[in-house]
Amino acid sequence: MGLNLLYSNDRKAEYPPSWYAATAQGLDRQPALDGDARADVCIVGGGYTGLSAALHLAEAGFDVVLLEAHRVGFGASGRNGGQLGSAQRMDQEDLERLVGEDDAAKLWHLAQDAKDLVKSLIAKHQIDCDLKPGIAGLGFSASERRELHEHAAHLSDRYGYDQMDLLDADAGRALCPSPAYQGGYLDMGAAHLHPLNYALGLARAAIKAGVRVHEGTEVLGIEEGPRVTVRTAKGQVSAGHVILACNGYLGALNRQVAARVMPINNFIAATEPLGEDARQVLTRDVAVADTKFVVNYFRLSADNRLLFGGGESYGYRFPSDIAATVRKPMTEIFPHLRDIRIDYAWGGTLAITMRRMPYLARIAPNILSASGYSGHGVGTATHAGQLMALALQGQAEGFDTLSRVPALPFPGGPALRSPLLALAMTWYALRDRLGV
Repeated sequence: MGLNLLYSNDRKAEYPPSWYAATAQGLDRQPALDGDARADVCIVGGGYTGLSAALHLAEAGFDVVLLEAHRVGFGASGRNGGQLGSAQRMDQEDLERLVGEDDAAKLWHLAQDAKDLVKSLIAKHQIDCDLKPGIAGLGFSASERRELHEHAAHLSDRYGYDQMDLLDADAGRALCPSPAYQGGYLDMGAAHLHPLNYALGLARAAIKAGVRVHEGTEVLGIEEGPRVTVRTAKGQVSAGHVILACNGYLGALNRQVAARVMPINNFIAATEPLGEDARQVLTRDVAVADTKFVVNYFRLSADNRLLFGGGESYGYRFPSDIAATVRKPMTEIFPHLRDIRIDYAWGGTLAITMRRMPYLARIAPNILSASGYSGHGVGTATHAGQLMALALQGQAEGFDTLSRVPALPFPGGPALRSPLLALAMTWYALRDRLGV
């Protein structure tokens, strides 16, 4: 890839210039690793996956060291749209065809567990992160509305999920007064939150439970063996087990994972506070995700800004004007915001898989990895961390169910996958624009 995504778009060990960072309940900087350490488990990556794994392992009595190249919550965990969505990222109907009804049902229940886990961690550790219920799925045409309604009916009929209210075109506009949408559903079992404050809350809980967190500590190499050696610039950790929780920032640490998990960038802007005009965007404090392939997702912040995510980017460097990149789709949805001031605009690197399902793998007898949440990470990443912690304790059922989902490598390996993705994204973006 040529670029080290840990440093290509961000300043070392600094959070991006996001509204989230500006309103974060800061955590004291944790010391970099200096010298050699031993641990039962060494975790690489301080986002939701790593923090959740660390917290659950420490609570189970394990001695845990967590290494983070920048700051905890620095990556996608601290910059995302904050949506805690239902189900898996791949539609349940497609999962039934791919893995069969038994495993599809298990995956449905795991996805429900993921939402419940996030909500219970927030309650248990008193994490102040503006958790609110409700995500609307909205479509651009009568046929898309019908598909969303059929999807909701399927979840109700097959899985007994009764949290989705169907929205016709009028009800959709009553909720989100955009001329672009033609209705869909409102899922009150889903939720939204301040993603960085959630990550920092997990970090506080993990540190309190005894996890040794080292920020500003990039992992340079991993040597497999009965005890794994994790090398950094100024020291190394010898551990009985290692968990890779790097998502879009894995780099060259593991080829097997890198072949199946590809980093992509996404962008969010925060407008000036809208005051009373916020009701021209959303009449309830819920989040929205629409049906475009290059999805638009948005919600109101606690101080009534529109937080809008969207925009296309096909290189690994962030565009020079992120605000302009996001303003384009934002004004397609809300033409009346054409001249609104944008106070914050930032990019982030997430990771996708070919099928948009997370990639969980045992890459050596004592090395586990989870990544590739494909924009569904608030719940899935938190849950994957817990599932890896359980797997290390001999309770691997949930981990094994997710790792059985067939994971295709991206064609052409790292050299070709980025141009191929750009081609695919351009095609889907064209379809979005043509409405086909």
